[in-house]
Amino acid sequence: MVENFSRIKKTFYLLFLIIFLAACARIKYFPPENVQTGLASWYGPGFHGKTTSSREIYNMYDMTAAHRNLPFETYVMVTNLNNGKSIIVRINDRGPFIKGRIIDLSYAAAKMLDMIGEGVVRVKIEVLRDVSPKKSEQKFSVQVGAFIFKKNALALKKKLQKKYKGVYISIFETPYQTYYRVRIKARSLESAQKIGRKLIRDGYTVLLIEGQ
Repeated sequence: MVENFSRIKKTFYLLFLIIFLAACARIKYFPPENVQTGLASWYGPGFHGKTTSSREIYNMYDMTAAHRNLPFETYVMVTNLNNGKSIIVRINDRGPFIKGRIIDLSYAAAKMLDMIGEGVVRVKIEVLRDVSPKKSEQKFSVQVGAFIFKKNALALKKKLQKKYKGVYISIFETPYQTYYRVRIKARSLESAQKIGRKLIRDGYTVLLIEGQ
């Protein structure tokens, strides 16, 4: 019985590790050639005034966009391949998460590309390296726990500080509840993955976070 339980536990650990590493592997930087083609969509009124993934308040009238993995504050040239119109936008959000789409533009950006009516158009996007952050500037953290009671978060933080540097508590407030999230700062994506693997071996459930 004990042997079966041990085997099940080991199998569960390996499965969780594979899922974690697969999730990390999806966080990649832009291709070396800095050019990507695919479908663009846009988002507006339903998200106006809400917080983006970069913690910036979304303004549908700003020239911004969402991309799955480009570092925040990256500037890209977007060209509507249907009419040849081009604009420059700043990445401040994550998305789109629909297969085939590569960028989600603000209302203002979509209007300038004359794609409001069509909704989805084929585009080419080019990273403007000279005015965009470098790969090394992107920060990561590993979240180890989230609590509604501050004392629990402080207890986990104290425990983790015995083995890890850069342990901190990130506070997230909603209209109904305050959450205390215990995280560990990482110097890079590779460092975050290494910390995550070690935490999983110690029995923790972790979440890789972009930003600190």
